[in-house]
Amino acid sequence: MRHVGLKARMAVVGSVLFAFYALVAIVAVEAFGVGIPIVLLGTVGFAGFQYVLGKKIALWSSGAEDMPADRYPEIHRSVERIADEMDLEKPRLMVADMGVPNAFAVGRRGAGVVVVSEQLIRLLDHDELEGVLAHELAHVDNRDVVMMVMGQSIASMLGLAAYFVIAFSRDGGIGNIVLGYLASVIVQMVAMVFVLAISRYREYVADSDAAGHVGGDAMARALGKISTANGRGDAELDDNVSALCISGGDRSALQRLFATHPPMEKRIEAVRNVDRQYY
Repeated sequence: MRHVGLKARMAVVGSVLFAFYALVAIVAVEAFGVGIPIVLLGTVGFAGFQYVLGKKIALWSSGAEDMPADRYPEIHRSVERIADEMDLEKPRLMVADMGVPNAFAVGRRGAGVVVVSEQLIRLLDHDELEGVLAHELAHVDNRDVVMMVMGQSIASMLGLAAYFVIAFSRDGGIGNIVLGYLASVIVQMVAMVFVLAISRYREYVADSDAAGHVGGDAMARALGKISTANGRGDAELDDNVSALCISGGDRSALQRLFATHPPMEKRIEAVRNVDRQYY
């Protein structure tokens, strides 16, 4: 079975998040008298809305536009070849001016979208660019993009639930509202710890998959160039996009505790040996 480690982590995190959701549903039913059908309908609708909205916000905030096949024929041919090797339907290709060399994928198998920055296309040699494309296709193939978006949706749902439970309990008032806000932040951060554990691991898996298609050396060179260029640049990625990108950018020591990406030097070391197993 491919990627047992990733699938196991996704199953565990999914179970933990579902347990959190079940707790919220019980509180809504018992404390506020909300009917179970309404709870189910509301949560499914909220998650679906978050999934669709998250995808659209990522594309909108990056300024992505469709990538013309006549202007970028080599990229289209490479994606077609790699997608065929992965037994994956070719995703929609888009190009964006992100200000930094980067790329990201959104969507699911059969409805994926891969966005590549103009800066990345200019920076990388073709075999290195193929490595990045294979990395993003691997995210779609492994379905971890959907898990990330749904995990973030559940974390947001938990935060909202914590706020309403505390802010509107007892006599209400400004004190409860403040406490509700603080509880919302803490609960959402706790839930996101589990999501971020998958986020960092999925980057290793996608790197390894990409190295299997283009070779570890090409993938390592691509990551090295991206890291160096991002370190020199002043542009910062939108928060709606950075977690999905191949490079999350530099972070402070505190921010690294909640980083969506593992250290680039560790990723480069890993892909130089494509035989190393992460799953």
